[in-house]
Amino acid sequence: MSITSESLRAFIKENFLFGREPDFADDDSFLELGIIDSTGVLELVAFLEEQNGFTIADNELVPENLDSVSNILAFVQRKTEHVDVSA
Repeated sequence: MSITSESLRAFIKENFLFGREPDFADDDSFLELGIIDSTGVLELVAFLEEQNGFTIADNELVPENLDSVSNILAFVQRKTEHVDVSA
């Protein structure tokens, strides 16, 4: 199962905004807005791995992959294209 913008926003709302409605655009930086800190990145990574059935390597833990909804969706798409070759 691949993640969607809606499921990602629901996870962020529940785990980082404590039920408040997400008030940011898909391209807004989580770090700049103070939504996700370094510990939160670990929670986010665990969620992404569980939802998508892949492992995120240490060298992939960079803002270009994980610092906005848009970055995450593009990263997941790249990862799942490489994982699901035999299906």
